[in-house]
Amino acid sequence: MHYISTRGRAPRLGFDDVLLTGLAPDGGLYLPETWPHLDTETLRGFAGKPYAEVAAEVMRPFLAGSCAHDALDELCARAYARFARAGTCPLVQVDERRWLLELFHGPTLAFKDVAMQLLGELFDHVLARRGERITIVGATSGDTGSAAIEACRDRDNLDIFILHPKGRTSEVQRRQMTTVAAPNVHNIAVDGTFDDCQALVKAMFNDQPFRDAQALAAVNSINFARILAQTVYYVTAAVALGAPERPVDMAVPTGNFGNVFAGYAARAMGVPIGRLVVGSNRNDILTRFCETGEMAAQAVVPTFSPSMDIQVSSNFERLLFDLMAGDGDAVARAMDQFRQSGHFAVNDAQLARFRTAFDGARYDDDATLAEIARAERETGMLVDPHSAIGLAAARDRAPDPQRPVIALATAHPAKFPDAVEQATGRRPALPERLADLYDLPEHVTDLPADLDAVERHVAACSRRRREAIA
Repeated sequence: MHYISTRGRAPRLGFDDVLLTGLAPDGGLYLPETWPHLDTETLRGFAGKPYAEVAAEVMRPFLAGSCAHDALDELCARAYARFARAGTCPLVQVDERRWLLELFHGPTLAFKDVAMQLLGELFDHVLARRGERITIVGATSGDTGSAAIEACRDRDNLDIFILHPKGRTSEVQRRQMTTVAAPNVHNIAVDGTFDDCQALVKAMFNDQPFRDAQALAAVNSINFARILAQTVYYVTAAVALGAPERPVDMAVPTGNFGNVFAGYAARAMGVPIGRLVVGSNRNDILTRFCETGEMAAQAVVPTFSPSMDIQVSSNFERLLFDLMAGDGDAVARAMDQFRQSGHFAVNDAQLARFRTAFDGARYDDDATLAEIARAERETGMLVDPHSAIGLAAARDRAPDPQRPVIALATAHPAKFPDAVEQATGRRPALPERLADLYDLPEHVTDLPADLDAVERHVAACSRRRREAIA
């Protein structure tokens, strides 16, 4: 299996190099040259199997040629043993048509754990085999950072630096990052937005001398291994509701387009997913694209669903590569235009193709609180603001009344207790294993949204630099 860049100007790589490289040297994102196919009998065979076993079988073709290929069963078993529910990602029925896919039973109570726990195992295995050390840099709007830190803490062969927008995450999200006391973990609070954090990470990867000196690697969803691990819960959820005989629709709260692209990837692999409904908050760049075919950035507005407070959806580039029939030069021109002007558009044929798989819906804070209250009133369940947007989109935009629709519940309600309490009058409690979170000391460095300042800090704290000096 080989991987190519969406911008067509980088060498083909195998899985291990894609895992450790993250962003392609031409600024593009890696994709497999072809999507392996899950045939009818394979999908039927997944019914009733443990999640870790399905995960290994779904991902194995993508690891052809990897030093982790033969260890994949063991790596998946270790990663998913850390989840609080035996089913890893259980389905809960909401009403006659809607189901909730609970993705928050991992160590940090967010869907990012599903991929990150496996990513940590893959990094450890591949680096040990190669005898190498890397420096991970990542940006987070809230959940990616804590999941990445939990997956990578105390590992000998890597250091991890996570950038988050200062004052723009929930307190639980921030503390899950900053209270981890591990020698290889470094938190950076950036004076800016998530888009500023993401731009700084991309700039570090595009600074080739710095990238080489630090052996930079990525844990954001620019790393294809993240996307790959997330395809699995689309497979297991569809099979649980009758695939391959019965198709399903999916409603996905998303800002960076990584989670919903994983659903698109599962669809490309043969999973019978009819429509993927993108749920947005007021930062609705993806829903506006669904309506107009124009990607136009606006100012980021803080909301009750901060993980979606994004106006630069970096993973959309992977879909754009498909819409543009694999024309890397066309993708590069569109992304350059977007970087310079904050705007690009697709043509009518490309938009029509997009709409065969996607739809969009937007919900402001008032609508989000109303949906949280409605879910509690009608089902007794507490849902976080992001999951509420998924539930609302599942009700309002699912195209076929005969098909079940699965809303992705991306975070535990206790990660956003203020919004849940405002909507319902009930304050969700943290699970017992996190009960002391508010009592632990925090470890964080405040920095401006300045590339030189961030690079100096990373270089000064990196164990890779200290070893080189020694």
